[in-house]
Amino acid sequence: MIADMFDLDAELVRLENKIDSLAAMCERLRDENQVLKSTLDEWMRERVQLSDKTEMAKSRVEAMISRLKSIGHE
Repeated sequence: MIADMFDLDAELVRLENKIDSLAAMCERLRDENQVLKSTLDEWMRERVQLSDKTEMAKSRVEAMISRLKSIGHE
């Protein structure tokens, strides 16, 4: 009977340790997920900026080509 109580206490301690470990892991994963989401948001903003810059450069090049063609026709 007493041995059963010790086994039960030991099992409860093991379960408590596992729960604490899982809770700590969840917290670490939550923090990591937040960092990853922030990084993704940053990359998405950078992507939009680069896309805008690419479009501006394309427009400039097209305008230069048009000017060069018009010079060539004169």
